[in-house]
Amino acid sequence: MSALADRPENPVVGHRAVHESAALHVTGAAMYTDDIATQTHGTLTAWPVQSTSAHARVTIDVSGAYEVPGVVRVLTADDVPGLNDAGIRNDEPLFPSEAMFYGHALVWVLGETQEAARLGAERVKVEYEELPSLITVHDAIEAQSFMGTPRTVQRGDAAAALASSAHVFEGVTEFAGQEHFYLETHASFAVRDSEGQYFIQCSTQHPTETQDLVSHVLGIHANEVTVQCLRMGGGFGGKEMQPHGFAAIAALGAKLTGRPVRVRLNRTQDLTMTGKRHPFHISWKVGLDENGMLQALDAVLTADGGWSIDLSEPVLGRALCHLDNAYWIPNVHAYGRIAKTNKQSNTAYRGFGGPQGVFLIEDILGRVAPTLGIDPLELRRRNFYQPGQTTPYGQLVKDAERMPTIWDQLSDEASIAERTVEIEAFNAENRDVKRGISMTPIKFGISFNFAAFNQAGALVHVYKDGSVLVNHGGTEMGQGLHTKMLQIAATALGLELHQVRLAPTRTDKVPNTSATAASSGADLNGGAVKNACDQIRERMAAVAGRLLGVDERDVRFGGGFVTALGKDERVTFAEVAKAAYFQRVQLFAAGYYRTAGLHWNPELMQGSPFKYFAYGAAATEVEVDGFTGAYRIRRVDIVHDVGDSLSPMLDIGQIEGAYVQGMGWLTLEDLRWDASDGPHRGRLQTQSASTYKLPSFSEMPEEFTVRLFQNAREDGAVYGSKAVGEPPFMLAFSAREALRQAVAAFGPAGHSVDLASPATPESVYWAVETARSAEGAAEPEPELAAV
Repeated sequence: MSALADRPENPVVGHRAVHESAALHVTGAAMYTDDIATQTHGTLTAWPVQSTSAHARVTIDVSGAYEVPGVVRVLTADDVPGLNDAGIRNDEPLFPSEAMFYGHALVWVLGETQEAARLGAERVKVEYEELPSLITVHDAIEAQSFMGTPRTVQRGDAAAALASSAHVFEGVTEFAGQEHFYLETHASFAVRDSEGQYFIQCSTQHPTETQDLVSHVLGIHANEVTVQCLRMGGGFGGKEMQPHGFAAIAALGAKLTGRPVRVRLNRTQDLTMTGKRHPFHISWKVGLDENGMLQALDAVLTADGGWSIDLSEPVLGRALCHLDNAYWIPNVHAYGRIAKTNKQSNTAYRGFGGPQGVFLIEDILGRVAPTLGIDPLELRRRNFYQPGQTTPYGQLVKDAERMPTIWDQLSDEASIAERTVEIEAFNAENRDVKRGISMTPIKFGISFNFAAFNQAGALVHVYKDGSVLVNHGGTEMGQGLHTKMLQIAATALGLELHQVRLAPTRTDKVPNTSATAASSGADLNGGAVKNACDQIRERMAAVAGRLLGVDERDVRFGGGFVTALGKDERVTFAEVAKAAYFQRVQLFAAGYYRTAGLHWNPELMQGSPFKYFAYGAAATEVEVDGFTGAYRIRRVDIVHDVGDSLSPMLDIGQIEGAYVQGMGWLTLEDLRWDASDGPHRGRLQTQSASTYKLPSFSEMPEEFTVRLFQNAREDGAVYGSKAVGEPPFMLAFSAREALRQAVAAFGPAGHSVDLASPATPESVYWAVETARSAEGAAEPEPELAAV
């Protein structure tokens, strides 16, 4: 039993709580970074001059911009007093002399108004000396254009196991990237005060790294820069690394002009300048025995990193650590590498490589099941991890028994067997409309692959009137992290939720913060908040013991009151706080938490990088129109493991949102670049919501049921909870696999469907046509040939 996981009587955690900013959100009163900027007198606006070449040396003449009324300054490389770089490997010049992708920001124009800055940017002249460009991952593979360090996960002897397997299949799996499309685009606002210090408001998931990069660009120390994140209008990983350069531009402008400077990208700028989810190209070979048990997997994973390294290495690492998903594969050889292309630098995205790894094994099982003559759901279940087994990278699969339990619970509650019979009957009666149903699991590791990020801090104040103010290092992007921290603090101090307030995330209150990412925000910051509250409660218990005339060990906090065992007398928390002040007892505390038990060798790709695994399963039913490829999602059922939930309403909302976002990636969202040799080579063609299809109300499941897995306490995590942000994203694979089942129903029995990704209606239509043409054709098909 862990004290960290133990809950007191009548805790505030575990109950439905309204998002702490919900009323502000729905009334439009919630303030965001650019709201603060536009309400500040004298603020200048920065506007980028973007490259119109995918790869070229550039010569820039900014003189024309100064002819535009209202233009104050044009920022160039010559203005940088420190390091002209916005990356983590010194490979992202803030002001480049070589344009590396179509849309690359070359210089920035500062104007009294946004319009002045925009018109000034139009007057900047750029001359291009064109260089060869690589737009697709296929281009990069052919040119052997790679960056970063390749990695290999290996266990057993994959080659020998393949040679002895009863069934061997090989193929290529490719899937596209995904645009974050957060509601609030990138925004930063910088002010230089009278003492020469910089205060930066930034829509960032990693305030400390923003602080570090700004200080490097300005050539000053971190203690001269304070970064605050009030809230974000969404992040999804896109604001983990990429806000830093925009904050540096604003700070540099503030330094040179002495005035506040804002950077706020419009939607087209955000789409054309910032990175996406990494697309992958994967060649693979898999072996199974006569019973359909996985024996071996040999794969080469190529991630499209874009023009700079950014977070591509850890994204690739997590993909390699999740290509097993929930399945035992005794022999594995997986080689991963990062392609360098002339596109935006791809970056973190919800799941952080995990979805790309899971995609591989789910695609393989979906493709081979018909050829093996095994129901895909049965093929998946029989390959689940068993207790005592380890992952290909050597970590014990803790709580492996949860996966089949969740699977069977979902199968029963969603009536999968009965509905499968109904679907078969429907398909037999309907030639041009078919239905499909599928279930897929998820086993997702929680913790940062980079060990140093698995720490967090908090600062908690108790005031004399008994009110409490909480500061922590996590950022709020709409996911409800702040609400959970309030619930944790109220529980730890024995208060009601309204007695606790939360302050904006600031680097001068909690230093050296980790990114709010890897689904670890509540684990890390919650542990730190609880630690700080525990310190304060211990000190207050001694004071309360004297007030009540009992031993401090008999003091209990709850509901805003302090009581003692065996006595009816009680005092308010505020009375104890006031007494503590007059007794000179410290009423504030700095809390700290570090995740224990992690060890990881990135060179060998072996160890135990994750604190625990989150499990879940989803069942999705779809209907496909054979004339158009259009489809609708009829029903979704989910059972998901979040441990003992800190805030059930928030967690269910996160699960629903993650599923829909994953469904968007897998079935709708289609990024397109101009890969021709014409004048717009490398230009992103899907630059707005009119050309980039996002999930909308019309794509929502007609029935959507989410259940939290019960009796799921996680020892060693704050109040027994588990992470929720990323794992349910991968439950959307059930939608893709259901589409595969529906498409297969248009063809002969045993037909293996190769489904493109994203599985847009167009792609589904062509898959349906292929299935129809397979009537009477020899199986298996060439691309999925049994050896």
